[in-house]
Amino acid sequence: MQKVKVIIWGMGAMGSGMAKMLLKKQGVEIVGAIDIGSKLGKSMFDLIGEDKGDKPEVIIGTPEEVIKEKCADVCLCVTDSFTAKAFDKFKFVMEKGINVISSAEEMAYPKAQEPELAKKLDEIAKANKVSILGTGINPGLIMDLLVVVMTGCCESIDHILAKRVNSLSPFGPTVMEEQGIGLTLDEFNKKKEAGKMSGHVGFHESISMIAEAIGWKVDQITQDMEPIVTDVDRKAPYGFAKAGDVAGVAMEAEGFVDGEVKINMEHPQQIEPEQVGVKTGDYVIIKGTPNINMVNSPEVPGGIGTIAMCVNMIPQVINAKPGLKTMIDLPVPRAIMGDMRLLIDPECKIAQ
Repeated sequence: MQKVKVIIWGMGAMGSGMAKMLLKKQGVEIVGAIDIGSKLGKSMFDLIGEDKGDKPEVIIGTPEEVIKEKCADVCLCVTDSFTAKAFDKFKFVMEKGINVISSAEEMAYPKAQEPELAKKLDEIAKANKVSILGTGINPGLIMDLLVVVMTGCCESIDHILAKRVNSLSPFGPTVMEEQGIGLTLDEFNKKKEAGKMSGHVGFHESISMIAEAIGWKVDQITQDMEPIVTDVDRKAPYGFAKAGDVAGVAMEAEGFVDGEVKINMEHPQQIEPEQVGVKTGDYVIIKGTPNINMVNSPEVPGGIGTIAMCVNMIPQVINAKPGLKTMIDLPVPRAIMGDMRLLIDPECKIAQ
């Protein structure tokens, strides 16, 4: 069987990390890389600082140069947070007969906020006999799929709290901008009032995914954010906040069922939290029969977690029936320690 062929669209922090992870795996090869600007025409291996060895060269190109009809089994699209911004990219890839895995937060459950686009993506995927999935560490695992899994041992559920205290330091410039890293308090508040502060993207998606999985109908989802102001200078690889400026954002969300808050989410995240004594962690607290109090501390690191989720879901997406998928539609993620080809359903054709 041919190796599983992968294209990476977006060679920033996450895309480069996915390339490095894939190079360590058996039965898979990177056949294309896409980016813009100064990265065009460069060797992917030089960009990510890896020895090419005897592997075929991969030159970073434009979408039109790299993506040809059925030239790969899957494209890891690591460029945007929002479904609407990435829609044309997904359409372009799927119409070439290639599956898509996206790290866009809204794509974890796109019908939560973009139902019409979700319907179109499903139609395009089915028409081209491919699948498309949005995943990552959060949304995609920690505050939704993990919660769903933990409900599996419950007879009944009264309330769910998902909490993630995490570091933003591994993420790239796009995330730094979305979280307001380095803004003054006044700049943050003005952007918040104008509706231009993204903060964490994914509460609607995570709450909706959990609700669908366990059979609750959500009436309303609300969320709010507050800046985390640092009293010391903090520097991460892709962001800097001087003392007195914004080093992160604390966000909360509520999901209402029959007028009652049934799902709470708390998500304070910042760069270099250890500098100020903040302990990171992931928490699933369920009031029900029985009660669940799951604690993982320190947090699952967001950078490697997102990278691994996207790479490890490749076989599930290739094996899936055509259409738009979420993490509750597919077999659970698992680390790939052997040859990736052995996880591919023999009835699924892979790129020749």
